[in-house]
Amino acid sequence: MTIRSLTPALSVSPQIDPADVVALAASGFRSIVCNRPDGEEAGQPTAATIAAAAEAHGLRFVHIPVMSGGIDEGDVATMARALADLPAPVLAYCRSGARSEQLAGMASARGADGSVAHYDIIVIGGGSAGIATAASILRRRPGVSIAIVEPCADHYYQPGFTMVGGGIFAAEATRRDEAGLIPAGAEWVRGAAASFDPASDRVTLADGRVLGYRALIVCPGLKLDWDAIPGLAGALGADGVTSNYRYDLAPYTDRLVRRFRGGRALFTQPPMPIKCAGAPQKAMYLSCHRWERAGLLGQAEVQFHTATPSLFGVAAYVPALEAYIARYAVDLQLESRLVSIDGPAKVALFEQRRGDAVRRVEERFDMIHVVPPQVAPEFIASSPLAAPSGFVAVDEATLRHSVYANVFALGDVAATTNAKTAAAARKQAPVVALNALAALDGAPPVAAYDGYGSCPLTVEAGKIVLAEFGYGGKLLPTFPKWMIEGTRPSRISWLLKEKILPPVYWHGMLRGREWLAAPAPIGSGA
Repeated sequence: MTIRSLTPALSVSPQIDPADVVALAASGFRSIVCNRPDGEEAGQPTAATIAAAAEAHGLRFVHIPVMSGGIDEGDVATMARALADLPAPVLAYCRSGARSEQLAGMASARGADGSVAHYDIIVIGGGSAGIATAASILRRRPGVSIAIVEPCADHYYQPGFTMVGGGIFAAEATRRDEAGLIPAGAEWVRGAAASFDPASDRVTLADGRVLGYRALIVCPGLKLDWDAIPGLAGALGADGVTSNYRYDLAPYTDRLVRRFRGGRALFTQPPMPIKCAGAPQKAMYLSCHRWERAGLLGQAEVQFHTATPSLFGVAAYVPALEAYIARYAVDLQLESRLVSIDGPAKVALFEQRRGDAVRRVEERFDMIHVVPPQVAPEFIASSPLAAPSGFVAVDEATLRHSVYANVFALGDVAATTNAKTAAAARKQAPVVALNALAALDGAPPVAAYDGYGSCPLTVEAGKIVLAEFGYGGKLLPTFPKWMIEGTRPSRISWLLKEKILPPVYWHGMLRGREWLAAPAPIGSGA
């Protein structure tokens, strides 16, 4: 019997038998809900059989049978009433547990009478920004009711993907179960947001559920638009076509680099905005360093094609990066945008701006690391919350919506000019936490964000150029120069990236611990 805890009061499992009821009672469960119709498969214990075993061991039992793919509003209302009435903890089961989990999630968004559930705060997105903000809020005000709307069961430490592609981290070290990261006191509403009605303080989910809020925090991230480059989506993961921007492909990058014995390696960067503007070249530097150590760099023809007019957006860091471009003999192609790819033929087509002229150039490759264009999710871009860019329109300092005073946004989805990095979300989360709580109290925003973002540029295994900057490219170093001079490669910065930042993420940021991220009051000039 495999039991998965959804909340302290509710768990789900696959089909159980009468012998399992004994173990459930001994484990402290007080109620059982069967969501499986009788006779679904041969040998399946009937609901009556499980009910008798439950009664014999002092457990309450309810049968709410639902068909796979056939859950209706009546089922949701019945499940909501049962979960409100039954003594907890409750175990719900079906054939695999999936129907029970889906039904429980839908029921959690409704009251016992089937009405729309209301929360003090709804957080759209259970990634880095959403979990960190919810945790920061609950540390300040434990009694506030918070729902985190997130469809995915997996949570990824995305800053680690570069290290996976570089052969430093195992992919598994960058993934954890979302359920284990939901802050105590928050409710995970398993589902995807579909639309917003900010005039009525409502959110509608993809499955039709409607949630009400007093304050809304929007942070679902951005969309990796693989389909924007013809041929790319179907080419990934084969024929030397890879990307560290996907969890399942970063190990393929590592494999390609390890097996490389010479030839042409291309690395691409699309137009801004993208997640971590340094990540496309990080993949290149780590690959080149491995080939250098293996004595293969001389057999490699490396090209870096970036759609941007410069190597990096903050000029102070460019000289150090240019030194590595020279060291690795990289053919740097500025204002060169990937427009299509033919994986089996191993040919990439680039559109290049050269002065006033635009030309198209085909390049063959033995391996190519591609970073896709990145846009706002469609349900954001088509919503009343969107700026002309498609991202959520907010004030850059307070992160409050430009029209709706009880709506906030942070992370990659915010229409702000900071670097879209996990470090930015770490700094933004406490600001939004304070300002959302102020909104609940009917007060104006009290905290300001300075645009801080960090991009640890892995120029070689063991050294990093630690780019830290805010709005307008202002340098915002965390550490004194005698410890880390961010404009030069540093071993201490590598130690920070490899050993320190992952536990800070899992055990600090996602727990609401604001280490080196204390929010600045408005007007403080901090």
